[in-house]
Amino acid sequence: MNYRDWLQKIIYKIINPLVNGMIKVGITPNIITTIGFLLNIVAAGILVYASLYADACAYSCLGWAGGIILFAGLFDMMDGRVARMGNMSSTFGAFYDSVLDRYSELFTLFGITYFLFMNSYPIYSVISFFALIGSLMVSYVRARAEGLGIECKVGFMQRPERVVLTSLGALFCGIFSDTTAFDPILILMVPLTLVAVLANVTAFVRVKHCYVVMKMNERNKKNEEISD
Repeated sequence: MNYRDWLQKIIYKIINPLVNGMIKVGITPNIITTIGFLLNIVAAGILVYASLYADACAYSCLGWAGGIILFAGLFDMMDGRVARMGNMSSTFGAFYDSVLDRYSELFTLFGITYFLFMNSYPIYSVISFFALIGSLMVSYVRARAEGLGIECKVGFMQRPERVVLTSLGALFCGIFSDTTAFDPILILMVPLTLVAVLANVTAFVRVKHCYVVMKMNERNKKNEEISD
């Protein structure tokens, strides 16, 4: 069992009572997905507001946004759990969840990029933009691969890791904004830089994985033609 499966089992034990309650009152997975998406929109809005109007409490707003992003991540787990435990799984539900996940991540990373740029951190905003690109490409490569019939879940920096690192970085940046030992924005930038680097690495690892699988499939097809 890898660390993700182990952690997932612990989280499921915590949220299962809440999931059962949602099923009993008739809350559907698509409703939960939508709520998570709206929470991410709120987080992005807070970041834009902090960039434009909240000079005195910009870091505090960043912390609140990070907390909301982390909280929204729980809804991302609960929608799938409700679908499975409530026998409400559907092809459209899975599709809808994936689409809103992409929108959520793009909105929140846009908010962070805008916040950094407007607060005179142009280099850091570029790093955040690369994190956005990497996050998008990790998902795109997997979707494109699965469209070609190739399972593609390899790589470390998948969505749960990206959400946790980004949200905790923003949250703790807000909490420790009064520190004078160093620029508190580094509390956000260290995990965000990891996301920027490892997400793009993960995308290329997936491209390589698909290349290997495709070559293997071509070789097997040629061998079958020869044997025929």
